[in-house]
Amino acid sequence: MSIASGISLSLGIATFIFFILFFDIKIFDDVYKAIIDISTTILDYVQDYNKKRYIERMKREKIVLEKENLIAKYNRLVEGLIMDFNMPLTLESFTSLLCITFTVVVLVIVLFMQSISLSVVVAVALFIGILTFFVMKSKSIRMERIENIMDAEDLICPLARDGVLVAIKKVMESDEYIASNIRGYFQQFIDNCEQNGYSFKQAILLLNRQLGSKFDNFTKKAIIFEYNERKGMADVFLDIVDENAVLREMNARKERIFRKMNRDFLIKTFIIIVFFMYALTVGSFREFMVGTEGGKIINTAMISIICISFARCQALQGELGPGGKK
Repeated sequence: MSIASGISLSLGIATFIFFILFFDIKIFDDVYKAIIDISTTILDYVQDYNKKRYIERMKREKIVLEKENLIAKYNRLVEGLIMDFNMPLTLESFTSLLCITFTVVVLVIVLFMQSISLSVVVAVALFIGILTFFVMKSKSIRMERIENIMDAEDLICPLARDGVLVAIKKVMESDEYIASNIRGYFQQFIDNCEQNGYSFKQAILLLNRQLGSKFDNFTKKAIIFEYNERKGMADVFLDIVDENAVLREMNARKERIFRKMNRDFLIKTFIIIVFFMYALTVGSFREFMVGTEGGKIINTAMISIICISFARCQALQGELGPGGKK
């Protein structure tokens, strides 16, 4: 920039500041207010749109049996994540947030890649990796939940000969016996039976829906025992204790295998990243990988392969998931 251009720019800035101060123009406040108004309008529109889609989906699910396709799998995956992480979101709002975040990430990556198509590929790979990470954490939460349910069953089953409701009330007398993340469901079951006018079958089926499929076997036996009690029938609950012992052993073996798979994947990925960073110290290699189209394509392929490999590794673990599922 020449001296004349610098002087002209300085005079222009000074004149602009003078007019703002002299006439008390609150230009920045007006811009800020305009941005807030636009953002609020867009947010309200998105919320109304998501609410409409949510109502339509609820109506459709009550009438039409959902087909098994990619969209159905995505819906189940997202709903599972929302439930496991206690997110204050619906499926529709989560999808909207995901789309907005994806668009922002693509725009940021474009600044570095200087290619929209490659940026979209990288963003998709990164989102697959991030989503897989949360699925892995969700699986750990479900494993812990199943362990807590089995612990509760092991305490309730030996006491069930006096009645399932009586057994649950006895176990609930101490705060240490049932884990806090499922304790509220058992308390709700007791309240439904004693105060809210539910029949035993209605209350136990509600508890079953809240705890999941691991509680199916106990629920079936509890209903049969409650309405068709026979001498010695309470011993059927002890089968659940034996089943839980087997499931714990199986889950422990799977956990050791999965932990080794994840550790091996992280070690291999770390070696690849370290080698790549070391190779970037060579000027010609760095110039090729960062400054040429071929190098950008290779970088995109590397990121995609790492993220997809991570997703595949977790998918294999999901197929051999924790015991207690259907």
